[in-house]
Amino acid sequence: MHFRDYFGTRQSPSLNMVKSALRSLIDESITIIREVAAEFERPVMLFSGGKDSVVMLHLAARAFSPARVPFPVMHIDTGHNFAEVIEFRDRAVGDLDVQLIVGSVQASIDAGRIQDATGPRASRNPLQTVTLLDSIKEHKFDAVFGGARRDEERARAKERVYSHRDAFGQWDPKTQRPELWGIYNGRHKPGEHFRIFPISNWTELDIWQFISDYNIDLPSIYYAHRRQVFRRDNMWMAVSPFLKPEDGETVSEELVRFRTVGDATCTAAIESSATTIAQVIAETSVARITERGATRADDRISEAGMEDRKKLGYF
Repeated sequence: MHFRDYFGTRQSPSLNMVKSALRSLIDESITIIREVAAEFERPVMLFSGGKDSVVMLHLAARAFSPARVPFPVMHIDTGHNFAEVIEFRDRAVGDLDVQLIVGSVQASIDAGRIQDATGPRASRNPLQTVTLLDSIKEHKFDAVFGGARRDEERARAKERVYSHRDAFGQWDPKTQRPELWGIYNGRHKPGEHFRIFPISNWTELDIWQFISDYNIDLPSIYYAHRRQVFRRDNMWMAVSPFLKPEDGETVSEELVRFRTVGDATCTAAIESSATTIAQVIAETSVARITERGATRADDRISEAGMEDRKKLGYF
């Protein structure tokens, strides 16, 4: 499929350079996905229904077309999701004819593997680690694709494309392997695995440009809509069955959208009037804060919060 001109029929050299750079990113990602499928015995792709995992899955579909994607996708489900995202998740895997595996945080709680978070600001988001590691062990996955990008957050910028995890699922940023000239070392011992990040070098704007060029469907909450929200820690939190305002927090209906999708208890919206992909691209191109920095409450625990969680096996 040819890339469309985002800004009309006339193309400037700078726009051609943008398109060429995106084509290079697509080629790089598809090469990584194919290499992992050939090199590892039991790969799986994490899929939440969020924009990055949607793009990653579409890249996988392109990598193996006209055949099916030769590995399953897996969602680590906190049970506290936006309804629009779960509906989209199920529809997307059906449309692309891929196997869906769901790792349930609630099942881990019921089995006594973890204790449910309690309190007015409790979130199940950090609890996903145990469920993820248990699911990897249960299905004997040796490569786990993730949709993290280096521009999202400082700890994720430390990741290699092939990110080694030891037998306990833990990550040590000091012992990651060099990746000179795009050569990846996937050797591992039994019980170890790799997290694979094929869109590491993409930016949020690259993601949206790909979505535009290939007319990719996303959950509706990525576009501006009216929603019941309240202000907490200078963020718009959405009222849901899993998140209620505390005393002094006033609910109002605002025109908002979500830049990222995650657990409903820690994912905030932004004020926006962007109802189309072109409007989102225009809005994203002038943003000065990453989507996680602007809208993920769990990333504000401490400056090293994400890195500490990743060392224990988080995404």
